[in-house]
This record gives sequence, structure tokens and C-alpha cells, in this order.
Amino acid sequence: MNSHDRTVTAGSADRLIVFDTTLRDGEQSPGCGMQLAEKIRVAKALARLNVDVIEAGFPAASPGDLESVAAVAREIPEQVICALARCHQEDIELAWKAVQDAARPRIHVFLATSAIHREFKLGMAQAEIIRRTRESVMQAREFCNDVEFSPEDASRTELDFLASVVEEAIAAGASTINIPDTVGYSTPDEFGRIFQYLRENVRGIGKIVLSAHCHDDLGLAVANSMAAINAGARQVECTINGIGERAGNCALEEIVMAIKTRSDQTPVETQIETTQLCATSQIVASVTGSRVARNKAIVGENAFAHEAGIHQHGVLKHRATYEIMRAEDVGFETNRLVLGKHSGKHAIAHWAKARGFELTHAQLDKVTRQVKALADRKKTIYDADVVALITGETSDHVGRWELAELQVTCGTSATATSTAAVRDRTNGQVRREAAIGDGPVDATFKAVSRAVGSQASLDNFTVRSVTVGEDAQGEVTLEVQDDGHIRKGRGVSTNIIEASALATVDVINRIERANEQFEAPLPDAANVSAAHAWAASMTTTQTPPPQASGEGAMHTPAP
Repeated sequence: MNSHDRTVTAGSADRLIVFDTTLRDGEQSPGCGMQLAEKIRVAKALARLNVDVIEAGFPAASPGDLESVAAVAREIPEQVICALARCHQEDIELAWKAVQDAARPRIHVFLATSAIHREFKLGMAQAEIIRRTRESVMQAREFCNDVEFSPEDASRTELDFLASVVEEAIAAGASTINIPDTVGYSTPDEFGRIFQYLRENVRGIGKIVLSAHCHDDLGLAVANSMAAINAGARQVECTINGIGERAGNCALEEIVMAIKTRSDQTPVETQIETTQLCATSQIVASVTGSRVARNKAIVGENAFAHEAGIHQHGVLKHRATYEIMRAEDVGFETNRLVLGKHSGKHAIAHWAKARGFELTHAQLDKVTRQVKALADRKKTIYDADVVALITGETSDHVGRWELAELQVTCGTSATATSTAAVRDRTNGQVRREAAIGDGPVDATFKAVSRAVGSQASLDNFTVRSVTVGEDAQGEVTLEVQDDGHIRKGRGVSTNIIEASALATVDVINRIERANEQFEAPLPDAANVSAAHAWAASMTTTQTPPPQASGEGAMHTPAP
């Protein structure tokens, strides 16, 4: 099967559909919000990774989400593009509006089914749940043949009632039934039994694709997903780096490589281009500002590192002694000198393209200058150094402000003082401010914030070495509180204080761009009266649409 032949039927016993929800569930992770250009960038990376389905967002959440889902639908021609909707008429209409231009659109509707959700969130009886399921799936089918239904909190739902809801959704026309472990409560044996029960007790179950969507609250998302696959699921829902609500979701890179490595235990195949896993992980990490832990399975820096002498000796004798996968299969390369002060734009463009980065002419010019400047400051340039420069330049929140100048004084017996100059790109004006603080980082954050008039407060500061050696670049990540939202900024430099200033400018640009997107009007042709009137009002009222029968809060869509 080639990448263009993506037809999968319920009877495809050895083919697993990979449904990526990084742009929807992943974005709900605090501080991981993405703007339009960033979502397009991630969507293109997912297309290169060759996922089957991209859940691009929740169009009813905001005008910006509607616009971004529609943009992904227009930009990505090969993958199924999916939009999430609650079992509301308005939600479903907006979901279709968002994906109608996709070559292969899907509408994904969900409704909670567990007793605790029925009583405390929805205030709905079982009969009402079944009626709403039937009506919503039928409405979605009027727009689109590819309809997915999720009974939210399925793993805590009574099995006989869950079977009734699933059977009703199938009868109404759903082609995929997704079973979510919404709060990460289930265990592998238990979750597998749910799928077995449904396959044995639901009429029509053989006509549809069963899917699993697992959260990682107990660290069992991948294990539960594997159990579901072994019990008959042929779609798995996951995110890059496992980002998502609370502790996150099943990590795409982990489930894919677990299946590939242990095909003896889980005999299914995916169409994922595994050599793109590391590049995609890096792109998502740079866009969201959510760094990958060094010991993260598959894509972490230490995933293929060996320090213990016994391990090193074994690997040198035969890699399989301590490596169950090849680093090259997931896109890793050995840290090595690849670019320097004599490298030209063509070499850098080729290097970047091979790693999944698409640079504009302006970005290529700037990255080339940065590589040459870095070569004057560092003895050795590694792959990770260049990736850090590129991800900074392509972060899509270069924005209005840029750091023009920084001077810091500090010492053990003196108060730290920082003087920062910030340039406004819109008019070239330079603003200067000075501040004192509890250390040079605090003083720098305050000085830059004062220069641009930001009221954001610093919550968290982290720094890591991009590579190794005394001249290594340091990467600073800041988390700030802004009007109740967590925002992240990133800066890279061989000077940690300069990296802190760059991260501060970055997070301020993120805040401004997020505000601009929130205030943007809906796209043209908004003619679905009630839903579109609500969506337009979101720019001023920030209130959800009318919620019949206590339907769930707008800010927590889940399966």
C-alpha cells in the first residue's frame, strides 16, 4: 500500500489507523496553545510523518480555532482532516464549515456516558444520552460520510449502557467508534475487556473501525492502547510527545515504535515514516515550548545514549546487546560537526530540508548569518545547535518586538541591574528601560517587560544545555501568567542572560499574537445563523453557546 492509498476498512485485521490529535487534545495542555501559522507547520510535519488522520481542532471553541481547522483542511491534501464537535447542532455545523474544503473530511462528535458525568456534568438520563447520540450522528452524516463518535469517559461507563450507546451510534451512521479512557483511570486488562465486550455484544460492530483514546494520568496510556489494539481496535488516537490534558495522551512515537519493535505481540502495521519521528518531536516541542525530557522514550536525548561502562562495551561489541531499536530508524543522528562559518545558504537549506524544516528566503538568510556568528563564538557546532537556531527563527512568533541591546551588572555583594533596549519592528522605535531584581534573570525579565509595557508575571524559569562543552548554547524556557493564561517563551544563546532576554521577548510576542488571533473576525460566508452569531460574539463576550441539558464546559472538550 503506498502513501496515496489510505483506504482502510473495518476488516483490515493487520492495518492500524494512526489518528493524531496534537492540534486538538495536545493543544489543550496548559501553555501549549498554537497560533495559525504554527498549526499549519505542525500539520505539515504530521503529513510528512504520514499519519492517517489529523484532528485539527475544535471549531466551536473560538473563531481562531475555526479558522485554523479550515486552514489545515485547505493545506493538507492527503490526510483525513477531522474536526471535533459536542453533540450540539451548532457545534456540528461549525465543524462541517471548518472541514468542508478538505479532500477527506471527518466530523468527530462526542457525548459523555459515565454515571458521574451524567449526574454532575450533564444532568441527563440514559435515554436522553441515547437520543442525543442518535440525532447528532445523523446530523453529522448529513454533511459528511466519515463520522466518528466518542462516548466520553467510556472506561468508567456501565458496560451494558456503553454497548447500547455504541449500537445506537452505529445504527445512526457512525463509521468509527472511539472508546476513550478520558481520565486515564483504566488498566490494560480492564481496557482490553471493554473492547472484547463491545465486539461480543454490539450489533453491527464488525462494520465499523474501533478506536482507542487513552490519557496518561497513571502512566498507562501506551499500555492501555496496546491492550485495545490486541482486543480489536484498529485506530489509535495519540499525540506527538504525548502532550495533552493533564498528564497527556498516548505518545504517538511510543505506540508506533512499540508496535514496530514488538510485532510478535501486537501483529499490526502502521504507515508511519518512523525516520520523521525525531524531527516531528522537535518541531512540536519548539512550537509549544514544551520541552522533551532527556529520558523520554524514543525521542529523548538519552534514548540511545550509553554511559555505563558495561553497556558501552556491549554496544561496541554488538548494538543489540543494549539497543532494541536503531537510532536511525526514528531519525536520530550522532551529534557531529555538520555546519560552520564557511557553510553557505545552499548547504544550510539542504541540511534543514533533510530534517523537515521549511525555510523562507528571509529565514534562510538570517539562519545562515546566525550559524556563521555562532561559529565565531563556539569551537564546535553540532546538529542540535543548528536545530536550536532554526526552531527559534521559524517559531512563528517573531512578532512585533526584538531585543536590540542588553547590559547587566551583578555580583555577590551588589544588586543585579539590567538595562534592556527593545526595538518595535512596526516603526523602528527603540525603547529602553532599566530594572533591579533578585538576580540577573529577574532583573532582565523586568527590564524587558517594562520596555514593552507587559504586565505578565514570571512563574517558571528553566535552562538546559543544547549540546556539550564549555561553549555550549543554553536554551531558556520561561512560563508566565498573563490574564489567567500560561504562556511560554524560548531563547537560545551561548550567554544565559541573553537567552533569558530573548525568551522574555518571545513570550511577549506570543501573548500579543494570541490576543490578535482571539480578536480576529470569523472567515467569510458565516451563514449558519445561531452558531455563527455565537462565534462572532466570542470576540467580545467570551461566553459559550447555549448549552442544552447541562452539556460540558467549552474549555474542556475531551474524549
